[in-house]
Amino acid sequence: MEPLLEEEEQRLDRVDSLHEPDLTSTSSSLSSVFSAVDSRSATSSGDISGTSGSSGEILTADAVVPRLLEPAPACEELKVTVTARQKCVGRNNKGVTWGFTSVIGRQREMEDAVAVVPAFMSLTCAHVGGCTAPGSRTSPEISPIHFFGVYDGHGGSQVAKFCAERMHGVIAEEWDREVDESCGWQRRWEVALSTSFERADSEVLTSAVAPEMVGSTAAIVVLSGCQIITSNCGNSRVVLCRGTETIALTVDQKPDRQDELMRIEREGGRVINWNGARVFGVLAMSRAIGDRYLRPWVIPVPEVTFTNRTDDDECLVIASDGLWDVMSNEEAGEVARRLLRRRRRRALMGEVDDGVSPAQAVADNLTAIAIGRNSSDNISVIVVDLKPKRKSPSNAVKKR
Repeated sequence: MEPLLEEEEQRLDRVDSLHEPDLTSTSSSLSSVFSAVDSRSATSSGDISGTSGSSGEILTADAVVPRLLEPAPACEELKVTVTARQKCVGRNNKGVTWGFTSVIGRQREMEDAVAVVPAFMSLTCAHVGGCTAPGSRTSPEISPIHFFGVYDGHGGSQVAKFCAERMHGVIAEEWDREVDESCGWQRRWEVALSTSFERADSEVLTSAVAPEMVGSTAAIVVLSGCQIITSNCGNSRVVLCRGTETIALTVDQKPDRQDELMRIEREGGRVINWNGARVFGVLAMSRAIGDRYLRPWVIPVPEVTFTNRTDDDECLVIASDGLWDVMSNEEAGEVARRLLRRRRRRALMGEVDDGVSPAQAVADNLTAIAIGRNSSDNISVIVVDLKPKRKSPSNAVKKR
């Protein structure tokens, strides 16, 4: 990993002053959908404007209290057979908090959109990869499933806005369709997500949402207590910070990616290097919602991944290429880990009272770094803090 710039190190050291002059933080609020609003730069000199941000908290059911076993009868020799009971990996994941920013950056128009939808679905553990053991207390429980999405429009903002408003609803509808349960929960999610992306793409056309030369990426996360499910079209990206690792949960679908290049050429298309690899020298991604004029070479078929949550998971970073063009996965992960741990530690000691959640602090800081590195695009960042909320010593004393 390249070393962080000295000014970025200094910014991390000044963690209590995370909000840069160009990043006007709004007050925290809960909303079904947060969409970036169209805005233009106040001057032609490249001033950063059009900032939006928010944070929130999602709490789920309390952890299950284990049962105590009856005392074993006394005898001369006691033989014990221990059978490990299958447990849900999400049993300790009591909740998540999130924060996001979405700024126009140095572009003339805002074409990004962001969606955060807490509890957009409610499902049993068995439907999201958790424990299905008959004796488990958690397997039959219905738990909320949360939705996070970043949409990076091109040619206009219409398709990105449409996806931010509609995509999560389409996914919920497709999941509820009758299916053969024997296919398994993963296959059901793959079908629901793939069908949803193609359906949203069709609705863009049938509802005359935008001209055929307008499109958008779509990087979404469906999050339960035990599973992280991603579905991705385009070059927005999702990364997971787990312990000291930074794990890419999506792979950018770019025209020069070997499998994508072969698919495009097999369909009679061409990839031309014009300020980077582009489909027919025009579009810098090989999959997207919209962009009807580039069919069948640019398609709305997502790549879906499944990742079991663990106790080592720190956070998710979901962002448009306005961040990833100037920061590597590893750099973003390092910034996220350092800030999250520092903010959590100080919160436990009762030292942080600025009302900014750790997740929001990370989103703000990543955005500030991208702007400082002269990112030329809109920048949208969602950070989801995956650690259970901890109580500060002061709160614990009050409840005694």
